[in-house]
Amino acid sequence: MIQHCGWIGGPEIIIILIVVILLFGGKKIPELARGLGKGIRDFKKATEDSGIKNDIKDVTSEIHDLKSGVNKINPKNILKTDNLQKPKKK
Repeated sequence: MIQHCGWIGGPEIIIILIVVILLFGGKKIPELARGLGKGIRDFKKATEDSGIKNDIKDVTSEIHDLKSGVNKINPKNILKTDNLQKPKKK
């Protein structure tokens, strides 16, 4: 039988919650949730503060500038057949 590989469903979540309650107890779960939330907030803040998005924008703009410069000095644009002289017949 082929099983669908995807997100976990409702029954799996219920089983996981029961196991967590049995392992940690009802009093520890709020503390674990707070710690997890704080960790996610810190990670999100660190990625925003590092300026990764701004660095990516700067690099892409430099790449676009280089591409336009290369297109200006493209040999196909410099050597056009209109400017060439036709060979003289003897």
